[in-house]
Amino acid sequence: MKIKLLAPGLILFTCAALAQPPAQPAAPGAAPRPPATPGLTITTPDFADGTVIPGKFTQSVPMPVSPRLEWTNVPANTVTFVLIMHDPDTAPQKKSEDILHWMTFNIPGTARELAEGQPAAAMLPDGTIQTKNTRGAVGFLGPGAGAAGPYHHYTWELFALDIKLELTPDATRADVLKAIDGHVLAKAATVGRFHR
Repeated sequence: MKIKLLAPGLILFTCAALAQPPAQPAAPGAAPRPPATPGLTITTPDFADGTVIPGKFTQSVPMPVSPRLEWTNVPANTVTFVLIMHDPDTAPQKKSEDILHWMTFNIPGTARELAEGQPAAAMLPDGTIQTKNTRGAVGFLGPGAGAAGPYHHYTWELFALDIKLELTPDATRADVLKAIDGHVLAKAATVGRFHR
């Protein structure tokens, strides 16, 4: 009589399969789970996520411009968007809040992009509102990390909201974050690195 030996991996696989609890049937009357959908995504054609930001968008040039930003997979019932660009690698004056490079809100829910070179105006024609950055100027402040240190990770965060914010261009980041609390349908981020 011949005895066949099973490979150790097959024995473990068989034991593991037998040890699994049986699949639970769906509860009576429960609706089937909808298929998973992609989440909100923000990108820029000007640089890949996590790569070095080209010079024309940074303080390495006298007049930096904002990059083009595009987003997809917007959730249903989005009324407006908020965009916050900041440098999380900083702690000015030993405080927890980092450097705010750009904040804009009430971007229409139908929008799917911000064009390159947004004007430094508090109110844009489509109702979008831009606030003051860390330096006290309205609009985009290009990345400016010094050459002596490591690359900083400049982060663009996009929030899809179910409301329009009742705030003015004088709103602070704290004001905006408080106002959106409980109204965020989805959030996305993209990052670019820079130092001089």
